[in-house]
Amino acid sequence: MTEPRRGVSPPVAVAFAAVGFFALLIAGFGMLSLLSGAEVIAVPGLGPLPGAIATGAATVVFAVTTWIAVRRRHPSYGAVVVIVIATFLAYLAGLAVGAVFAATDAARTAAAIGAFATSWFALVLAAAALVAGWAGIALIRTRAGRPRWPWEQDDRP
Repeated sequence: MTEPRRGVSPPVAVAFAAVGFFALLIAGFGMLSLLSGAEVIAVPGLGPLPGAIATGAATVVFAVTTWIAVRRRHPSYGAVVVIVIATFLAYLAGLAVGAVFAATDAARTAAAIGAFATSWFALVLAAAALVAGWAGIALIRTRAGRPRWPWEQDDRP
């Protein structure tokens, strides 16, 4: 009889990592906004659509790049660098697409992208992608399993 594979499967690891990324991103943006008094997208007149599309794009790209990283037999923690960069660029691209859908002119769109890219919110985005990406890879590499109560162990006499 073969021993079952221990650990978390790649789809589950990606799901946990993506949900964790989204939660860290929203909480980080909220806390930084609360503490600094600044808005995530500080350009007036954009509305909520660009931020929502940017967050959605970043989350989707985060999940896809994490999936690419964890589907290997022994994923490398170095893949986190690619995950962070791709997620950051996806946020900026989503911000641009969202501004187009919000019928914003090119000057405001460029100002919003530039202001975000040089703000502390960009660091929060990168940190959320770094932590969640590392955690997703760690779930695969460490072969972590679910917590078990003492009576669930198979080594009873």
